[in-house]
Amino acid sequence: MGSVVSCFRRLCVEEKKKEEERLLRANDRQFNLSYHYVNNAIRTSKYNIFTFLPLNLFEQFRRLANAYFLFLFFLQLIPQVSSLSWYTTAVPLVLVLSITAVKDATDDINRHKSDNQVNNRKVEVLIDGELRKEKWMNVQVGDIIRLENNQFVTADLLLLSSSEPLNLVYVETAELDGETNLKVKQALTVTGEMGDNIDELAAFDGEVRCEPPNNRLDKFKGTLTLKEQTYALDNDKVLLRGCTLRNTEWCFGLVIFGGPDTKLMQNSGKTTFKRTSIDHLMNVLVLCIFGFLAFMCSVMAIGNAIWEAREGSVFLAFLPYEAGVNATLSSFLSFWSYIIVLNTVVPISLYVSVEIIRLGNSFFIDWDRKMYYPKNDTPAQARTTTLNEELGQIKYIFSDKTGTLTQNIMTFNKCSINGQAYGDLYDFSGQRVEITEKTQKVDFSRNPLADPKFVFHDHSLQETMKEGNPEAEAFFRLLALCHTVMSEEKKEGELYYQAQSPDEGALVTAARNFGFVFRSRTPETITVMEMGRQVVYELVAVLDFNNVRKRMSVIVRSPQGKITLFCKGADTIIYERLHPSCDKLKKVTTGHLNEYAGDGLRTLVLAYKNLDEGYLEEWRQRHHEASTAMEGREERLDQLYEEIEKDMVLLGASAVEDKLQDGVPQTIEQLAKADIKIWVLTGDKQETAENIGYSCNMLREEMKDIFIVAANTAEGVKEELQNARRKMCPEGAEEPVVMRSRAGLFWLKKTETVQDEKVDGEYGLVINGHSLAFGLEKDLELELLRTACMCQTVICCRVTPLQKAQVVELVKKYKQAITLAIGDGANDVSMIKAAHIGVGISGQEGMQAVLSSDFSFAQFRYLQRLLLVHGRWSYLRMCKFLCYFFYKNFTFTFVHFWYAFFCGFSAQTVYDEWFITLYNLVYTSLPVLGLSIFDQDVNDRWSFQYPQLYSPGQQNMYFSKRAFVRCMMHSCYSSLILFFIPWAAMHDTVRDDGKDIADYQSFALLAQTCLLIVVNMQLCLDTHYWTAINQFFVWGSLAAYFAITFTMYSNGMFLIFTSAFPFIGTARNSLNQPNVWLTIFLTTLLCILPVVAFRFIFIQLRPTINDKVRHKVGKEALPAPAPRRPARRISTRRSGYAFSHSQGYGDLVTSRKFLLKRPLKRQVLFTQTDSPLAQNKPQHYRTIREEVEESQSL
Repeated sequence: MGSVVSCFRRLCVEEKKKEEERLLRANDRQFNLSYHYVNNAIRTSKYNIFTFLPLNLFEQFRRLANAYFLFLFFLQLIPQVSSLSWYTTAVPLVLVLSITAVKDATDDINRHKSDNQVNNRKVEVLIDGELRKEKWMNVQVGDIIRLENNQFVTADLLLLSSSEPLNLVYVETAELDGETNLKVKQALTVTGEMGDNIDELAAFDGEVRCEPPNNRLDKFKGTLTLKEQTYALDNDKVLLRGCTLRNTEWCFGLVIFGGPDTKLMQNSGKTTFKRTSIDHLMNVLVLCIFGFLAFMCSVMAIGNAIWEAREGSVFLAFLPYEAGVNATLSSFLSFWSYIIVLNTVVPISLYVSVEIIRLGNSFFIDWDRKMYYPKNDTPAQARTTTLNEELGQIKYIFSDKTGTLTQNIMTFNKCSINGQAYGDLYDFSGQRVEITEKTQKVDFSRNPLADPKFVFHDHSLQETMKEGNPEAEAFFRLLALCHTVMSEEKKEGELYYQAQSPDEGALVTAARNFGFVFRSRTPETITVMEMGRQVVYELVAVLDFNNVRKRMSVIVRSPQGKITLFCKGADTIIYERLHPSCDKLKKVTTGHLNEYAGDGLRTLVLAYKNLDEGYLEEWRQRHHEASTAMEGREERLDQLYEEIEKDMVLLGASAVEDKLQDGVPQTIEQLAKADIKIWVLTGDKQETAENIGYSCNMLREEMKDIFIVAANTAEGVKEELQNARRKMCPEGAEEPVVMRSRAGLFWLKKTETVQDEKVDGEYGLVINGHSLAFGLEKDLELELLRTACMCQTVICCRVTPLQKAQVVELVKKYKQAITLAIGDGANDVSMIKAAHIGVGISGQEGMQAVLSSDFSFAQFRYLQRLLLVHGRWSYLRMCKFLCYFFYKNFTFTFVHFWYAFFCGFSAQTVYDEWFITLYNLVYTSLPVLGLSIFDQDVNDRWSFQYPQLYSPGQQNMYFSKRAFVRCMMHSCYSSLILFFIPWAAMHDTVRDDGKDIADYQSFALLAQTCLLIVVNMQLCLDTHYWTAINQFFVWGSLAAYFAITFTMYSNGMFLIFTSAFPFIGTARNSLNQPNVWLTIFLTTLLCILPVVAFRFIFIQLRPTINDKVRHKVGKEALPAPAPRRPARRISTRRSGYAFSHSQGYGDLVTSRKFLLKRPLKRQVLFTQTDSPLAQNKPQHYRTIREEVEESQSL
């Protein structure tokens, strides 16, 4: 045994060593198998035919409630303990387990089908010098495979050669990142020369040394050694599994990672399972119920012992103890008997019902046509069905800016060239003229290559270009050359640009219309039409963008041999690298930048530098060495870029507008009225984000103060935060008040809560990324949190994706509040996953955010409907369901408790066993589901009119530990009435014919009939919104009860199953007596009347916001207030341009990797500023066809 363990350990150590670096050799399976690399088979299923039953049951019985009911079932098999038949627990348990097992089996069968379909796909593999068709699962690391057009990539491959010129291939990565635009990859020249020559490919014996398997989709580091030469490998030379080959006849690739090691499978790890606060509370309550159940059973056991000692001896003559049983053992057995009898305090159907309710409410979100966006044919989608009620409890919203609050559709509005500003219009007196749709546009018809959709109004810029102004020409020449845009020309003169970011597309299109048309590119050249003349520039190098550089540059050689570096980037970055001779121009340009900032525009500064041929050659040699280095590649390249990008000459600045989405200011105003705090976490510069904040109505002029935190040291940040906090709350304590407590199951989780502090008035906080990094440190995080939570609006600028997640985690940790994160890009994924609720917007930045989200839709304005309508209704319905469910089950169980005092604590049941079995499954299941799926206190229009209706959910007013205790007290009262009124009424009572009616079976029938009618009446009182389905469920359940009861108590059932149906004739003998029906009426009245009286008095003395609005609904028609249009704020604050590029795209251009896919048509910008929904106007349901026609007519 010891040798086996040691061998296993050795294998584990080897595995760990091996995976520090991967080494493989092409066409050498023996060599590669020695490293024990996995093959290409995948397995996403959880079970097989042998393991399904044990594993699935094991998973299900890990749930506390299922294990509890299994324990009860075994107790019922013990004759000395069980007072109920085994089927009363077995039938519900088997039903619940079966439903869950069928669902799990269906899901796993689908996984098996998917796995088999993928693993059995065929691909051509080069084996022993010939191509053979092999299944994907049999492909090994080191194999060379051949792919054809529209074929899925089999594994993670090193591209060797392709049918396309320059060894390019085009791949679609929708399954990896959700983006449908084509990506371009290119093989090394040394491998590309092999083409499709099978002999050369079979003789290829290159060795690849690379990183171990990981989940980084955007990075790959490795080297290829071939004939003693080493070549650098990066992500642009690798095809990842999950991609699809497009527009490429064939290609050959070398398998690097297979099956589970591929980046696709490495990224398919388990997503964090999110659970709602109600789920956590229910776990605690179920644990408390177990304790309460044990307490009740202990009381019953003690009662049994006392009764046996005092009264039991009288019955020993004709009811003797069984052998070996005495009073003490009888008491012990009665404890377990009552565990069985009173088990309904933890109903097994509760968990099934909760999932059905959540699923139903998710469908309402999917089907909501008021959240459908016809322009993109995008409906709202509930991607997770277990979080609906938490949408009604949101306290903090964390939002991205670009693409979430704004459209991420850029328009070139203004520019500054050599100190001259263009884009504004002025009248004869020098006053600025507002530009409207009627303002005359610049006519670009003389330019046959101009984009007809481009709009510009300042004619002076066109005149400047006609005059041949050299600075203006250099400005647009830079825009036409310094970019990573790809061009496609299907027809002569019809150009289609595909840009990595909307900013780039807007700038290149502007250059195109003003005479500098980017026509095409090859890996070595860029072709530009300059004022009608074709010029071909040699592309020497691209100095790529990254998050630290905040700029990009290109080095080009003109046909005359002149070498120029063109650079564009954020103003502060470019200004640091300008030649001192530009100081005067820099001052004028800075003034223009300030004006653009006031309009909330995204700015970009342009500069150039002429280079010497000799210096460039020496620099290129060092650049090649750095780009092929395995260690410190990025750092060495950054140093080279810094060296060459200095002493540049300023050309000017551009300004593009990122328009707000429709209805954003109104949505934010509505959410603020609902007491939801909104934090914007953006990568944009402070001034840009601040001005968008004003445009969005998050920052308002009427705010008492807006604090700016921009210090560059920890001490400075602390001082600024403290000064802001002291100004908002002068009497507040210096140290935060942190409440420490325990929560969770068994109270094992320690929680720390920072209490909210009262602030007089509204404040805003703007903090930049550097200051935020200090604020998130351990010793400053509480100070940051206190100050930020005192403000109504918080804007964090220049933040990284990691910082976004850290901010969300900070609020979750110390505020114990429900958070929601909303974004549209890959940089928002970490924030979306960190928040309690993640919302993705399907926008211009791909589908990464949507793929990671819990809910998704197309426009930010739909968020108010998601929260104020669907979220609030879901929370209200779930709380009503839980309160009612616990009420009806505690009432059902407490009647057993009172009956124990009359049956010698013998664990005899007060109801018929079949009634106990069917109570939760049949008689009361559908009415409560109808309540929980369809109920609403007020309709959606009133919910918008009074956003304050949302606040009870934030405060957990409808379901909490206190509400649970009230529910138990209500159940206790009802059970007293339900037991003692029928008992008193039936005591010594006779039938009309003088026969005795007070037998056990008649009393059981009366008690259970009273119970069912009372709980249904209680449900009617709780229902605010009646539908035909509700009515059918309530009356149908009562009808089903009487039908089943008369059937089960009939002579026929008794004759067929004598022992199972002993209540023969009880129904017809009891229910034909008037005093029985009078007793039912009296019991119902005494149970319901106090509830009605209490609610009436409570509404009169302490009405809630729901009571007030519901009272108003009955008296008034919903008003349609005029929309509030906030005035545009003009500021002199500087604005900064925020790149939306991805790092590495420049290298793709220079290494002959460019896109040829035609982009989608540019969408028409919104012409309607405020939607009826955003203005709270009454809305009318329209068909989707009508909405599409209306959008087209606009």
